[in-house]
Amino acid sequence: MSLFEKPTVKPLAERMRPRSLDEFLGQEKALGEDKALRRAIVKGDTGSLLLFGPPGVGKTTLALLIAEASGLHFELFSAVLNGVKEVRAAVARAEDVRRMEGRGTLLFVDEIHRFNKAQQDAFLPYVESGKVVLVGATTENPAFAVIAPLLSRCRVVQLVALSHEHVNDLLQRALKDSTRGLGERKLRLGAEGMERLVHLAGGDARRALTILEAVASAVEDGAEITIEVVMEAAQHRTLIHDKSGDQHFDLLSAFHKSLRNSDAQAGVYWLARMLEAGIDPLQPARRMVAMAAEDIGLADPMALQLAVSAMQAVQNLGLPEGRLPLTEVALYLAQAPKSNAVIRAIDAAQREVREGEQYQVPLHLRNAATGLAKELGHGKGYLYSHDQEGGVASMGCLPEALADRRFFAPKGRGFEAKVIERLREADRRRRD
Repeated sequence: MSLFEKPTVKPLAERMRPRSLDEFLGQEKALGEDKALRRAIVKGDTGSLLLFGPPGVGKTTLALLIAEASGLHFELFSAVLNGVKEVRAAVARAEDVRRMEGRGTLLFVDEIHRFNKAQQDAFLPYVESGKVVLVGATTENPAFAVIAPLLSRCRVVQLVALSHEHVNDLLQRALKDSTRGLGERKLRLGAEGMERLVHLAGGDARRALTILEAVASAVEDGAEITIEVVMEAAQHRTLIHDKSGDQHFDLLSAFHKSLRNSDAQAGVYWLARMLEAGIDPLQPARRMVAMAAEDIGLADPMALQLAVSAMQAVQNLGLPEGRLPLTEVALYLAQAPKSNAVIRAIDAAQREVREGEQYQVPLHLRNAATGLAKELGHGKGYLYSHDQEGGVASMGCLPEALADRRFFAPKGRGFEAKVIERLREADRRRRD
């Protein structure tokens, strides 16, 4: 061994990987004693699966346990590093294993959602023929991330983030285990330090053990791990956020819905979560523009103007200064009166257009640009609104069959109270 080489020591997260279903934490809904999947694993007959869930919940571990229980050769395949060529090579190895050892192969495809349609198509003939048992892992909703033919041939298993109690149990197990964990070091983790570490983990077992290992490397054997040591070791933790995945859209959704519900505190919190995770600040800015039109509308016409201004400010300022106009407008939108009359109006009108009769434009509203058009009656009876009292002419502009339809129905919140008065006055003048 070279003077500069060190013996390879597996990370704590790898050493503490569950070796049986009994050690598997936090997935009672999918793997409880009475669950069909657990029975199938024990029998060695799970078939192809898609494991869907956030990072650090045991997708790879579960695939390993399934392969062991089924007596299958385990072939690891990364959608980040491999392509169709490697798929064929993996299947060729699977055929060699079957011919030489008489057993099948479990092909574990990590981050299967990163494969495009053509790459995912490459798995189909091998799954259908039974040459491999496919287990794909994804942090994305398979309904959107996996092609339908592959989805129909696999059972989808959803794994969830670990609860605080399960993360606590995992950390206690790692501290006490002298064979695979840190038991020989006799470290003590106080209640405050444990609580902070559990929160930092965010339901991710791998992150929890990685932080614990970093903390342990910063103290002597037999030491008590304080909350200060935990915070120092974990000061650069990565927040849960996938810029193109479900977690990204969940954060945007939480932000939008908090503003809709006039919860200023929650709105600022979810905005901070996105900014700290490194989101493009224009994305929450665009979401506020949409929210201002969808959920506020004419209850406060200034809301849309301010949201657009915030978006422009972020474009010009960037971060960190751009967070200030974002926050200012988020707070404004949260406290503004709410109305969904705008989106209800356009939804109702589009539904009428899609499902109803396609009425002709009334003659008095048609363009009378030519002599023939005038002879056909185009523009006949049209009244120029500005020449009429109050700026409203006594004529309707909808097709006659829709004359009494009301697509826009303001609720009277905020400025909409004045809008209702103006609508009523305009209706009265059109009838006169």
